[in-house]
Amino acid sequence: MSPDFPTYAPSDEHEMLRSTVRELAEAKIAPFAAQVDEESRFPQEALDALVQNDLHAVHIPEEYGGAGADALATVIVIEEVARVCGSSSLIPAVNKLGTVPVLLAGSEELKKKYLAPVARGEAMFSYALSEPEAGSDAASMKTRAVRDGDHWVLNGTKMWITNAGVSQYYTVMAVTDPSAGARGISAFIVDKDDEGVSFGAKERKLGIKGSPTRQVILEDVRIPADRIIGAEGTGFKTALATLDHTRITIAAQALGIAQGALDYALGYVKERKQFGKAIADFQGVQFMLADMAMRLEGARQLTYHAAMKSERAMNGEKVPDLTFVSSACKCLASDVAMDVTTDAVQLLGGYGYTREFPVERMMRDAKITQIYEGTNQIQRMVMARQLLK
Repeated sequence: MSPDFPTYAPSDEHEMLRSTVRELAEAKIAPFAAQVDEESRFPQEALDALVQNDLHAVHIPEEYGGAGADALATVIVIEEVARVCGSSSLIPAVNKLGTVPVLLAGSEELKKKYLAPVARGEAMFSYALSEPEAGSDAASMKTRAVRDGDHWVLNGTKMWITNAGVSQYYTVMAVTDPSAGARGISAFIVDKDDEGVSFGAKERKLGIKGSPTRQVILEDVRIPADRIIGAEGTGFKTALATLDHTRITIAAQALGIAQGALDYALGYVKERKQFGKAIADFQGVQFMLADMAMRLEGARQLTYHAAMKSERAMNGEKVPDLTFVSSACKCLASDVAMDVTTDAVQLLGGYGYTREFPVERMMRDAKITQIYEGTNQIQRMVMARQLLK
C-alpha cells in the first residue's frame, strides 16, 4: 500500500474530539439524564455544558463565528452526547438541522445575522417541515406564505417540531404558489418573538422526553421579505437537500444510544452472577454481545462514510450517491439501535425493565430514530428510487 494512501479511519483530531466530548458528557450530562427523562424537562445542564465548551453547534463555519468542524466531527459530538442522553444529543443535532437550509441556500446577509448567534450559544435553531396532515408526504403541506409588499405573511401549523419553544429561530417551509405543487414551496426564517408565533402543548412521548416536541402555530406572522431562504419556490428542494445531510446526524444519535446500552450491558454481565459464575461466561450471552457489537460497528462505519460524503457535498463537490448513503446509514443505524437496546434490556433481565437502570430509557429513546427525519419505510423507498434511477 502506498504510504500516501489515507487511512480509512477518523483522524487523530477526531479521536481527540471524541475523548473530550465523552469526558464532558459523562461528567456534566450523564448525572442529569435520568432526571431529565423522569421530569420531561429540557436538559439545561447539557446546553450550558455544550455551550461552555463550544460543542453545541460545531458545524457552523468559522466565518460566522463557529468552530468550522467537518461533518464527521459533528457526528462524533452527537454520538458521544447520545451515549449518555438521547435528549441532550438533539441540541447539536437540531442546531444543524435548522441551520443547514441557511448554509445551503441562504443569502450572505441571512448567514451573518442568524448563524452567528447560534455559534455563540445565544440561540438555537429548529426546523419546521411536517404538519398534522403532511408527515411523510411533506409536499402536501398547507402552511401559506403570501407576499405583501416588503413582507411575507405566514399562516399555518407545523407539527412534531423538535425543541420548539426553546429554539429562538425556525426554518419554516410554506406554500407560496399553490398551483405549482412542490415547486410552489419556499423556505423562511421565523423568530419565536415574531408577532403571531405561538406553540402548542408539549407532546407526551415514549422517549427523548427532555427535548420538547410541540406544534409551531403561525397566525398572520409578518416577516421581512429578505427572510426568505433562497429563491421563491426552491424551499422543497432545499428541504430535501438538507435531509441528505441531517439524516446522518440521526444515525449518529442512534449509534450513541446503542453504544451507551451496549457499554452498560457489558459492565452488567461481567458483574452479575448466576449458577455460580458471571453471566458473561455463558455462550448464549456472548453470542448476543457479539451480534450487538458487530452490527453497531457496521452501522458506525456506514455513518462515518456518509458523513465524509456530506462534508464533500457541503464544500461544493457533486456527490451522486449522497442521498442513498445518508438514507442507508440512518435506516441501518436506527434499526440497529432498536435491536441493541432491546437486547440490552434482555441481558439485564428484570432489572433492565426498571427505571433504576438506564437501558430501558435508551430503548425508549432509540425508537424515535426509526421514525423522525423520514421513517425507515420512507428511507427504503428513497434508497430503492436511487438504485432504480
